[in-house]
Parts: sequence; structure tokens; C-alpha cells
Amino acid sequence: MKSSSGNTGNAAPDAAGGSADGEAHGGDPPRFMTVKQAAAYLQVNEKKIYALVREGKIPASKLTGKWLFPRDLVDQWLLESSHGGLLTDRIVVAGSDDPLLFRAITQVAASLQSKALISYAATGSQLGLTLLARRRADVCGIHWGPAEESYQRHPALIRQYVQAGDWALVRLFRREQGLLVSPELWSAESGLEGLFQRGIRWVERQEGAGSQRFLRELISQNELDPADRRITGRASTEREAASLIAMGQADVGPGVRAVANEFGLDFVPIGWEAFDLALHRGIFFRRLFQRLLDYLRGDECRRQANMLGGYDLAELGNLVWTGSD
Repeated sequence: MKSSSGNTGNAAPDAAGGSADGEAHGGDPPRFMTVKQAAAYLQVNEKKIYALVREGKIPASKLTGKWLFPRDLVDQWLLESSHGGLLTDRIVVAGSDDPLLFRAITQVAASLQSKALISYAATGSQLGLTLLARRRADVCGIHWGPAEESYQRHPALIRQYVQAGDWALVRLFRREQGLLVSPELWSAESGLEGLFQRGIRWVERQEGAGSQRFLRELISQNELDPADRRITGRASTEREAASLIAMGQADVGPGVRAVANEFGLDFVPIGWEAFDLALHRGIFFRRLFQRLLDYLRGDECRRQANMLGGYDLAELGNLVWTGSD
């Protein structure tokens, strides 16, 4: 008995998800299409497929002398190249939270109205990179330790993802990192040790957050005992941590000076870190992303940076690493 695709019922599936003769079940193309299958899928002739390969426009891999085309990536390529680039009028930013970046995205989105969409989901550095790797996000904000080590740490962090060969790192700014503290709780005389007394209530960040990494290094370098902390809350963003402290639900937590100033909290400075954007290299040239960078470079954004405090924008927009480095 034959199936609807004309194959025998005993045909064994191949690695691409189709049957032994290369056809997929149910009449759909296989996950990895040949030149002939890609041409049929896109309704063009095979010469056009070869031309797209030569021009580096269509996602393709050469295996044992034959070109294969991942259907999922071909679908993504179609979406991004249709209507002048269906996705060129939208960008999803994930990763670490930042008050200045949030304000910039809000202002750019407001200026665009319904012409384009730029959105920001604060997820923490590592989850943001996972979303970037799965193409659920276009851009990811990261910070992972002291600023002077960022040129080594940030590339090392993103090289953990096999997709990083197609990514780039763009520097936004340096930020002053430290501890968000309930007003009048801390004094310089008590030192950091004063915040590790058993009565002090801490709000902790989730695993994979850059500020949580910074805090762990602080504890290690100062030979403090993390067990002395009384953890009373967990926050997904620095601003959520600050809100818990401002509402009296906690006394201290990790965060940047800008967040402390936003919520009227005291701030214990620890050091400076770099805040970078990891992104697919093609995103860098999108007009929408360049518009965001232009706003960040502008006078209004610099005024906001001065108001918030704890920013150094000297390197804003610099390309600090590419996947080919």
C-alpha cells in the first residue's frame, strides 16, 4: 500500500525527517532540503537557487559536495527579506535590565508610533543569550564582571553558544555597579561587613544575572560569608530588587547606581562594569537599530544619563567583538 506521497509504507525515514528517497512525510519538504527541493519550495528554478548560494543570501550548508538548505532557516530568511524585510521594522531586545536603555527604547518606540516596533524584555544576561541563540530575540544586553575584564569575559560568555559565530558585540556604556541599600541603613564606618549581619534582609537576583555574578565575586574577594545573609526575596531585575527595598520588603540587594537613584535608595559603590549588546550581525545594519544608537548618542540621552548617575558613554556604539575574531 502506498502513502499519499507515493512512497511505500515501509520507507525508512532519513536524518532530515523525510523518507529514504528524500521526500518528507505528508508531502512537506524535509528539514534539510536539496537544491531541487529548495527550488520547488520557493517556486523558482534551480539556477536561481545556485545564484542565491553564490551571493550568500540563502541559508545553506555544503555536505559531502551537496548543498543542503535548513527549512526553518529558509522560512526565517523569507520573513526577514519580504516586504522590504518584514522583521526590519521590529526589534526585540532581551537580556540585562538598564534604566538608560529602557528610557531610550521607550522614546524611540514613542517616536515611531505604529511605523515600527522595538520592545525590551529584561530577562538577565544568560537567559537573554539563550533567547538570542534561539532567535526569539534580536539583541541581548549583557554585563559580566569588571569593566577592565569585559573584552575577555563577554566574548568568552557568548562563545558558549554555537550561534555566536554569527554575532557581534556592541559597547553601550560603562556603569557603576554596587549595592542598593535602604536609606540610612549603612555607613562607611560599618563597611561591607555591616551589611552581612544576620538581621539584614537581602533580595537576591536569579542565576545567570550579571549583578548576581558581580555580587558573588564581591563576597569572594572580601572573604565574606554568604550564609550570613538573610534572603527575604528574589527579583528578576535590578529595578524589581530596588522596588522591594523601597517598599520595605528587603534592606539590600545588588544593582547599579542609576537604579538606586531612580528609587531614592542609598548606594554602596563596588566598581565599574561594561554593558554590551550581543546581536546577530545583520541586525547591526538595520535602520531601526541604528536609530536606537543615534538616540543613545544624542544630547537628550546624555542628559538622562547625567540625571541617573553612574554612566560613562565614551565608548557608545563601538564594535568590540565579532564572531570572526
